[in-house]
Amino acid sequence: MSDFKNFLLSNFTLKIASCLGFLAVVLGAFGAHILKAKISESSLDAFKTGVLYQLAHALLLLILGYLAPNSFWIKTASKFFIIGILLFSGSLYLLATQSYFNHSMKFLGPITPMGGLCLMIGWLFLIIHAFKGNYSHEK
Repeated sequence: MSDFKNFLLSNFTLKIASCLGFLAVVLGAFGAHILKAKISESSLDAFKTGVLYQLAHALLLLILGYLAPNSFWIKTASKFFIIGILLFSGSLYLLATQSYFNHSMKFLGPITPMGGLCLMIGWLFLIIHAFKGNYSHEK
């Protein structure tokens, strides 16, 4: 893979990570200032969980984008983290706010664990990368 293509891939991860981090802060503020008085405490807790996982994994993506953008294991982990954030946090946001928007979204219930599984798979790819011990520009 050319250095330019590697740069574009890592740059893409950094852009996605930055957007996800920004969105986590915006959603956290939305939850704290608008949703707090309008949804149940358990729904607000679920919303906060989505924000926490999104922000933590967005920060991780930023680090990964800088550390080893050429590693197969890192690129694959990053893809699973992005999908996991969208499925896990996204479904929690929608499920937690269904009373606020007065629209049932219970069909999203099975999506949350699929997102969690994607996050776990991403971490497994990081474990493999760590144990391989070869942090040079892998294919």
